[in-house]
Amino acid sequence: MSSNNKNSCRLRRGDTVLVLSGAHKGATGQITGFKKDRSRAFVEGVNKVKRHEKPMPALGRTGGIIEKEASIHISNLSLVTAEGERTRVGYKVLANGQKVRVARRTGEEL
Repeated sequence: MSSNNKNSCRLRRGDTVLVLSGAHKGATGQITGFKKDRSRAFVEGVNKVKRHEKPMPALGRTGGIIEKEASIHISNLSLVTAEGERTRVGYKVLANGQKVRVARRTGEEL
């Protein structure tokens, strides 16, 4: 499956993920959003960076040093189940024709 394919990302906003590599290896958090190409995700509380921003009175924004999350490539993330173990994501078609995500490790619906 090509990483340029828009639908190739099996993760969704709100999923709890574990960071597999990099400076924040071992950290967990929820996905808050994706970049447009969906190859990079923003994870809550992980990969924090400081940015210097100018004040913009028209938008009601004061300037200063702002700390926010930077994106992480989705290949460095792994989905975490409710029990706290890592799993891959698969799909299953139910009897009524609905397609649902399932945890490959346990087979439970996500």
